[in-house]
Amino acid sequence: MSLDYSAVPHMPDGRTAAEHIAEVEATASDKVRVPMGNGGRMMWHIWGADTGKPILLLFHGGSGSWVHWIRNVRPLSEHYTLYVADLPGLGDSDPPDDVRDVWSVTHCVKTAMDAVVPKDKPFAITGFSFGGMVAGHIATLVDDRLRRIVMVGAGGLKATRKPGPKLHKLLAEMPAETLAAEARRNLEILMLHDPAKVDGVAIHMQIMNTTRAKTRSRDMGQAYRLSEVLPRVRTPLTGIWGEFDSTTFPHIQERIDLFRALQPDFQMNLIPGAGHWVAYEAADAFNRKLIEVLR
Repeated sequence: MSLDYSAVPHMPDGRTAAEHIAEVEATASDKVRVPMGNGGRMMWHIWGADTGKPILLLFHGGSGSWVHWIRNVRPLSEHYTLYVADLPGLGDSDPPDDVRDVWSVTHCVKTAMDAVVPKDKPFAITGFSFGGMVAGHIATLVDDRLRRIVMVGAGGLKATRKPGPKLHKLLAEMPAETLAAEARRNLEILMLHDPAKVDGVAIHMQIMNTTRAKTRSRDMGQAYRLSEVLPRVRTPLTGIWGEFDSTTFPHIQERIDLFRALQPDFQMNLIPGAGHWVAYEAADAFNRKLIEVLR
């Protein structure tokens, strides 16, 4: 059943959210689906291929896709060659063997990375939410070419989380108005701190990504999979969190203490006024901070 996006607000200039997403996607220098070792293929969007710029991999959040980085890819590509993943079972990537097992996801990502990222170049990874969990697991499988991981609102940590309303499942058969309204509600609960920042692109992204998601990232987060693997991570870690991240606030110090117990030099960078999806809600501040910490 096809999705009805007719109730999704248009851009201020009249374009649809889908048109805007397509225009940003068209600026990528390449788009490839590479084998990930289980018979499936993993999608990567690449910005700045063959420019010689430092390599940065971007891993999106749970039930997401590369579109989680839509406000970041063009500014960041001025400084880096970007490899922007659709993680296995999400976006346009095929599923892993076990959609509830983070190692199943991780081994698929590692195989795909070996196929797409130049083997003689160092690189960094920025992982948002579920993407941070995957990045932590990847760090145990790669060599010292991985120079730094920037955790952005990383999930899977055994730390206090304030209870909140449950998210509603989005279904393709919902009327357009219901679909858009429920997507907005979920975004306001989980992703963005300021309801006024929930625009048509965010709503379109939420509908498109969550209705096709196969990998059960929330199950992995609730099992604290990142906390389990962090003691084995030797790659330097840095954090960027939104001040009012719904998965963290008001318990940010607990996360800082957790990381510093393992890496005493760990630095946490808070973006004022932003929520969980800080790279979207406060894109300019996030882009500046990410470029700064990667230097």
